[in-house]
Amino acid sequence: MSPRGDTVGIIGAGRFGTALGSVLARGGRRVVLYSRDTAVVSSIQGQRKNPRVPAAALPAPLEATADPKRLAAEARFLVLAVASTDVRDRARELGDVLDGSHIVVHAIGALAAPTNERVSEVMAQGLPTLKLGVLAGPALPPDLIEGQFASMVIASTFDEVVAEGRRLLNAPPGLRVYSSKDLVGVELASALAGAYTVALGLADGLGMGAGPRAVLITRAVAEASRLGAAAGAEGKTFAGLAGLGNLLVRSSSDRSLDYQLGKRLADGIVTADNARTEGARAAIAGVELARSLRTRMPVLQGLAAILSGKLEPKDAARLIGDTVAVEE
Repeated sequence: MSPRGDTVGIIGAGRFGTALGSVLARGGRRVVLYSRDTAVVSSIQGQRKNPRVPAAALPAPLEATADPKRLAAEARFLVLAVASTDVRDRARELGDVLDGSHIVVHAIGALAAPTNERVSEVMAQGLPTLKLGVLAGPALPPDLIEGQFASMVIASTFDEVVAEGRRLLNAPPGLRVYSSKDLVGVELASALAGAYTVALGLADGLGMGAGPRAVLITRAVAEASRLGAAAGAEGKTFAGLAGLGNLLVRSSSDRSLDYQLGKRLADGIVTADNARTEGARAAIAGVELARSLRTRMPVLQGLAAILSGKLEPKDAARLIGDTVAVEE
């Protein structure tokens, strides 16, 4: 068994958590994947397959457990990879078994409902450790599973978090991890990249063309940077991997759930599920955060109006066209 300090713990056996565990385990890193679903744990342990993500190879360096105490005992470095709606509950649950020696980074591209706080802020309320960070960037789960090159950035105000993240998560040739000290910026850039991916899926579905698409991307990065500045982030972060890089990859692939959602909206498909991708949640929460910080974000506000049912998708072409034509 690998030492506790050389083991990566992953909380959440969904698409990203399983994909990250897969690429790390294939590279020889010991991984303990935690899930509350005992059927998933049993399948991974017995058949080396996660029924939720059957394409992911899960070789022996990866183990699964439904016991949070075992997770805490066997892994010092943990990645929280659950839905943004579950962050608060998981932080409270983990708070009972972790201690100040643990490092916890999250890989959640949204804000935490219903308070619209950054995920690290919610983690800090429930966890006993101050060593917190975020993992973000253009790494789609299918690409990780298939071994295609992907890159991410880890950010924290603690040098130890960044250093340990890069040491443990770099898994060449499949995954390369870069570093940042701008925790606020990377969290917001990641969340807003998901939101604007929905907008670009909508624009592509409406056949708006390459020119308006380029302007929309430019406006999206400018908006996100403006909100970041109001929240105390560095503007350059939004043009980096967590922001622009994330947006370019996700908005160019039908493998992105947020991009798929945008295209469904363009087809006039409006259902209760429209607000259930992380990008959609980020759009709605981001508008509320922008309002509290008195920051103007017309593209995001228009997208949130569509997702909330306040604006018909058929009116989106006019809205986006009007928005990207405005010089700010």
